[in-house]
Amino acid sequence: MASAVELKRIETDIPARMDRLPWARWHWLIVVGLGTVWILDGLEVTIVGAMSEALKPADTGLGLTSADVGMAGAVYVAGACLGALFFGQLTDRFGRKKLFMLTLALYLVATVLTAFSMNPMWYFIARFFTGAGIGGEYAAINSAIDELIPAAYRGRVDVAINGSFWIGAAGGALLTIPLLDPTLVDPALGWRLAFGLGAILGVGVLLVRRYVPESPRWLFIHGREDEGERIVTQIEKTVEEETGERLSAVSDQIAIRQRKTIGIGVIAKTVFTMYPRRTVLCFSLFVGQAFLYNAFFFTYGDTLSTFLGVSETGWYLAVFAASNFVGALVLSPLFDTVGRVRMIAGTYILSGVLLGIVGFFLGSVTAVTLTLFGAIIFFFASAGASSAYLTASEVFPMETRALCIAFFYAIGTAAGGITGPLLFGRLIENASASGDITGIAFGYFLGAALMIAGGVVAIFLGVKAEGEALESIARPLTAEDAAPNAAAKAAT
Repeated sequence: MASAVELKRIETDIPARMDRLPWARWHWLIVVGLGTVWILDGLEVTIVGAMSEALKPADTGLGLTSADVGMAGAVYVAGACLGALFFGQLTDRFGRKKLFMLTLALYLVATVLTAFSMNPMWYFIARFFTGAGIGGEYAAINSAIDELIPAAYRGRVDVAINGSFWIGAAGGALLTIPLLDPTLVDPALGWRLAFGLGAILGVGVLLVRRYVPESPRWLFIHGREDEGERIVTQIEKTVEEETGERLSAVSDQIAIRQRKTIGIGVIAKTVFTMYPRRTVLCFSLFVGQAFLYNAFFFTYGDTLSTFLGVSETGWYLAVFAASNFVGALVLSPLFDTVGRVRMIAGTYILSGVLLGIVGFFLGSVTAVTLTLFGAIIFFFASAGASSAYLTASEVFPMETRALCIAFFYAIGTAAGGITGPLLFGRLIENASASGDITGIAFGYFLGAALMIAGGVVAIFLGVKAEGEALESIARPLTAEDAAPNAAAKAAT
């Protein structure tokens, strides 16, 4: 099978025109329309974790056993991994907009089906497709955001949006408090309403997304340069009206040999042969942050209830989630000013060191002090974890962007969502027999070590991408020659 179907050679100034735009209200449309997927994911993960006990009774729930609850979590993760890889390929082939509409629609349908689950098998299938929709969203959304947001703002926007996962997590934690209160809501109805609320939020996002355009960068590479030109012209007109400023002309162009399709073989060669150092970098960042969160957050509720005598964890989870979002929001501008390498390395290493210190003092913590330590650690870790998605989305050529995001997301999700829970769940189970919280310290130390290792890798292999055009960070595979500011950096 041919790796590509070539069309014609063109020269375009679309990347330079998109990157020189000042921030305007139009960009908030992109943030709201595309960025809210992380809120949905945070809502999903938190609600499912909190609703596990409500799903066990046969009369009001689904009669799930503890093993079934674990299976549902694994099925969701498997769906997210496979969905990311499947839809990631389609996003690079058929466009960002088609796929971010399709994946959100899949999420909505699957979430509604979850709310109407009648038996465990129905629930498992619905959770698989919910995960597939969310996984596909990550690939489609990250690529679209980075291609639509100006270079000067790309780092802060991407990190802050990825950090918005924790708005959903906080909301989910707070929602479970009244929905799990049998004096307020019928136990047979509460968990169904929780899933239904996620679907309602998703419908609102779907309505906003209708106004988000296709990526002009994707269009001009795939033989639709006239459509890309019309979109950019309309964006420029809108931004001028909103800011009251006349946009400056640009002179930089990039030459492209257009292609209809690009084969998976070309993409694989690009990732593993042309950019092996960047592949190692992304692998280290994703695995590090995945294990960090499983070492602390995804065992946090069990730790509070099993070892520290907390019966209602919702408020603690909400405080912890809020610190994660605030950290990503506050630190995100520094990724564009202080720089990618310094901030990624700093947030990874600092959060890893702090988690390791907490591991040594687990025997003397209370629910309040553990939550305080967690809030401090993840104020920094949240920004670091978000930067992993930023890195994967900007250091590879545009034609491979969505699939690269999907690939590393799948690796991180599998490591954190499958291997992590198995390991840390076993640690909690073993430690609970004696009631000694220090029995889970190994999980903290492992998460800390992997996070520190990711930071060290970033020091040596990180890419200084702040303020750079995407085409400068990684030359498009379809590029024939480059204008001055679009000259490709050496593949690393």
